Amino acid sequence: MAEPEEPVSQSESPEDPPVAREEVGEPLVVLTDVDKYFGELHVLQHINMTVRKGEVVVVLGPSGSGKSTLCRAINRLETIQSGTISIDGDELPEEGKALARLRADVGMVFQSFNLFAHKTILENVTLGPVKVRKKSGSEAKNRGMELLKRVGVDNQADKYPAQLSGGQQQRVAIARALAMDPKVILFDEPTSALDPEMVNEVLDVMVSLARQGMTMIVVTHEMGFARKAANRVVFMSDGLIVEEADPETFFTAPESNRAKDFLSKILTH
Repeated sequence: MAEPEEPVSQSESPEDPPVAREEVGEPLVVLTDVDKYFGELHVLQHINMTVRKGEVVVVLGPSGSGKSTLCRAINRLETIQSGTISIDGDELPEEGKALARLRADVGMVFQSFNLFAHKTILENVTLGPVKVRKKSGSEAKNRGMELLKRVGVDNQADKYPAQLSGGQQQRVAIARALAMDPKVILFDEPTSALDPEMVNEVLDVMVSLARQGMTMIVVTHEMGFARKAANRVVFMSDGLIVEEADPETFFTAPESNRAKDFLSKILTH
């Protein structure tokens, strides 16, 4: 197999060192026998997965494999038909205030940014902390500016989303997720809607978060990010978790035929 250096994404150069992987902690996100159907289509099949505190798990797989559905189920943006999902020991409620409270601990960064168009960048970042976390306006603003600086867009605080590039908007979306002080952040193909030249600026922020110990579940096609930042790669196909391994093992010695086929297609074009 060819050495998998970035035919899919030019997001990393071969000499970039991998993120130093700290010891991960206790189980944080636990999925047990999770099933999800869309009509007759069994999109998540008996999923069992544990993500520990401080761990970066990258979910890979072909289109239609269930990756994004898995990500959205963890936040109960998609309901499941059976099984359980727990966050830090608490099972996800089906609805109501208890779900809202638990969901506040689970940040989400979408493919399409999902910023409020009629609010400034700073207002987008401070809205959740004020409304959900009940922080004061001044506290939320100070923290918001700190986070916008952290992702490199503090000079855009008074602008509206439409005035920013896609890469800048996605970095704002990451700052918005961080503003809630989440226990885990879910990334659902965060760079797939970006022009190629904007991908790196978002991945750089994500690599920085990984270095700082943020627990992350990342659905992506960015193989460079997976190799550099992940503690573990989870490979899905047809609604199943087919294989799990550390990045080096997965990319150089995948065990399943489905993973070998997937890698042979994406790493040679």
